[in-house]
Amino acid sequence: MTFNLLGLGRNDLTSYCATLGEKPFRAKQLLHWMHQSGVADFSGMTDISKVLRERLSVEAAITGPTVVQDTVASDGTRKWLMDVGTGNAIETVFIPETHRGTLCISSQAGCALECSFCATGRQGFNRNLTVAEIIGQLWWANKCLGAYAGNNKSGHNNEARIVSNVVMMGMGEPLANFDNVVGAMQLMLDDDAYGLSRRRVTLSTSGLVPAMDRLRETCPVALAVSLHAPNDVLRNELVPINKKYPICELLAACVRYIEKAPRDFVTFEYVLLDGVNDSVAHARELVETVKPVPCKINLIPFNPFPDSGYGRSRPEAVSRFRDVLLRADLVATTRKTRGDDIAAACGQLAGQVKDKTRRAERRQKREASDELPLSPLTLLSTGSEAVQ
Repeated sequence: MTFNLLGLGRNDLTSYCATLGEKPFRAKQLLHWMHQSGVADFSGMTDISKVLRERLSVEAAITGPTVVQDTVASDGTRKWLMDVGTGNAIETVFIPETHRGTLCISSQAGCALECSFCATGRQGFNRNLTVAEIIGQLWWANKCLGAYAGNNKSGHNNEARIVSNVVMMGMGEPLANFDNVVGAMQLMLDDDAYGLSRRRVTLSTSGLVPAMDRLRETCPVALAVSLHAPNDVLRNELVPINKKYPICELLAACVRYIEKAPRDFVTFEYVLLDGVNDSVAHARELVETVKPVPCKINLIPFNPFPDSGYGRSRPEAVSRFRDVLLRADLVATTRKTRGDDIAAACGQLAGQVKDKTRRAERRQKREASDELPLSPLTLLSTGSEAVQ
């Protein structure tokens, strides 16, 4: 069985090279070849000795996820369905814009948090992705989009990159897969790998407060928080993890995070659901709720998916909501919906998940017997196999 080098950070790769009797500079060479040039064949690594190349070809490999579907939307948004084995496939989305290209990366096969308006949450949960499977999405996107053309070891000019920004906003809760996500982000930030700045890597969380504090100390990148409600009663319904970490605790964690963050604010994401959380009264309450935190509000019109039970807020409701925030001197923007014709928009990523939580089965039983749902908090607190 070969050893996959794609997910090894600088320290682990240096240690691996040491087991082969090689100097630390070999790790730097391998990082360049894998992540700056996209080379997966050791025979093409021309500044490495032939003896080492032959040994690596026998003992190691550079292997990313297998792409099983590649879809392009009418607006140029591109979505890849990637096979990660054991009956699971994850989705990765590239959003091209005039001055940047943003890659939305998944961290888990499914999600255990079961936010009510999210297609991923409906799929259930199978497992965490490995570092190689997470960074492999960026590696593949660069290869597919031509960033490695001619094995060009270009400098780190963000404006010249095809993928200039990475957002951990795909399938899964990134902070529930803390070690692997941080390992992948450290590769994104490493100047000998992708060399992205901390401002250009954003992690989105539903609010796992202890993990937010850990991230602050370990790898503080730009932070986005899925808020979606101005009070605990409503957020308990939409984002059930709020029952464990209520808004007051979440906001306090945001204030602590900013102390070491690359930006002096946190982005609050707020999906607008017709008749649920989009009234002027909700907007006014939100103004009061977020006062303690330097922030930007990113309003997201709901992107429908089958049997969601929610509708998209009307444009006039979105405008009224935003205007309340702007009049209160908050920075508020409305996210442009991208890729919804190929189900690549925010909240629509579903992939293919072999669900260990048996969520679909339980939902069918609830619909038949009108039972209350099993809270995802139960899964988190009991150490269920589904969230290990």
